[in-house]
Amino acid sequence: MSTLVAQIAPQRSTQYSALADALAPQELLLSPLGQHITDMRRVEMGGEAYLRFDMPQEPDEDQARELGLLAMTQAFFVCYDRLGDVEGPLLRPIDPHVTRALPETLVTSRRYKGKTSELFTHFMCNIARFSSVPSGRPWDTLRVFDPLAGGGTTLFTALVLGASAAGVEKSATDVESTAAFVRNYAREQGIACHERQEKVRGVGKRWVYTIGKGKTQQCVLAHGDTADSAALISGFRPHLIVTDLPYGIQHKGELVSLLSSALPIWASLLPPGGAMVLAWESRPLARAELIALVESTSPLAVLQDPPYPDLAHRVDRVIKQRDVLVARHPRSPHGEDVRKGAIPGE
Repeated sequence: MSTLVAQIAPQRSTQYSALADALAPQELLLSPLGQHITDMRRVEMGGEAYLRFDMPQEPDEDQARELGLLAMTQAFFVCYDRLGDVEGPLLRPIDPHVTRALPETLVTSRRYKGKTSELFTHFMCNIARFSSVPSGRPWDTLRVFDPLAGGGTTLFTALVLGASAAGVEKSATDVESTAAFVRNYAREQGIACHERQEKVRGVGKRWVYTIGKGKTQQCVLAHGDTADSAALISGFRPHLIVTDLPYGIQHKGELVSLLSSALPIWASLLPPGGAMVLAWESRPLARAELIALVESTSPLAVLQDPPYPDLAHRVDRVIKQRDVLVARHPRSPHGEDVRKGAIPGE
């Protein structure tokens, strides 16, 4: 048996002061390592917060990489309570073997009003991957779609992790400023980036980027209504959908109307085994109501085994309770894809 500790990520903003504390245990349990973890608990050492847990043996290189890709924890150690006559805890660092596909400044340097915490966006992307079939697929084989893309935080997070990404946003100002940011960032960082602009007849316009040399990544940024997502990102088949629903909606009828029309479209884009993660303010729309809405308007099945029901957390005085819902496109009882030709990962 091996004992490990993971440092809980410190918060960059007081607005999200309790975010990592609330979500780090759930992220670790939902990861591919979760099935091997026992006796997990929060501890403090040297004034810093850690998660302490046991595994049957020390992580191998693949498992160490999974640890290094987590959002809510940042440094990992094998922990010894005693070595010879020396009392512990004594910590030996674990090399996470992680190389980012693109610089993390792609996410952190993009600033705009209403931007979601980069840490939380990374968490949502991870939870989507962990909840898909198969959950251990490398990021560079995956495609992520944000149907309410805003200023592009989800897109850029997915690109940094190694995935290709697509997003739809109805605000022309947001889309144009995001497109300009991509161009300028790639030029300043010396990153190979080819841009193509296309009109999507009757529904909007999109920018298609091919990023990098050799094994390239694709980024599709579309201006239009999310109900037209199938046309706006035509040719881009996502494995994962990750989005932060609009905040500040006082009457849940408006949110219900948006989701009732959009959920069937979003779900139609996922292959069997694909996963969708939604974050939303749960005061106007309770969790049970959103679960019922997702399952009545789409073929997706909401995942409700622990720790999926335990992802709610406080953000600030405005967003008093944010929750996270995870749903997956069903597969047949024998594991085959239920739609001809739709293979997870194709």
